[in-house]
Amino acid sequence: MVTRKIIWSSRAKIDLFDILDFYFQRNGTKTYSIKLNLNLRKSIRLLESHPEIGVQTDIENIRNLIHGDYEIFYEIKIKTIVIITIWDCRQNPKKLKIK
Repeated sequence: MVTRKIIWSSRAKIDLFDILDFYFQRNGTKTYSIKLNLNLRKSIRLLESHPEIGVQTDIENIRNLIHGDYEIFYEIKIKTIVIITIWDCRQNPKKLKIK
């Protein structure tokens, strides 16, 4: 079994920060943001050894892993998995731009 390295795009890093910051601002505490961050990263770590667990999208080589209210879009490459974006499914789907 090949283990691939996870690489975060700058967009995915910003998406994650925005999601975590939203809950920090709303709740006034980091507790939920920390818990959500750990859970999302745990799901993403699964991709290292099981990259095919996500659902294939209409875009070639792009898959998405659903975690609660979030979709993690990623691309499988030979030695890496690139996290493209993290999308909150409660948003307007017309705003979602993968590439």
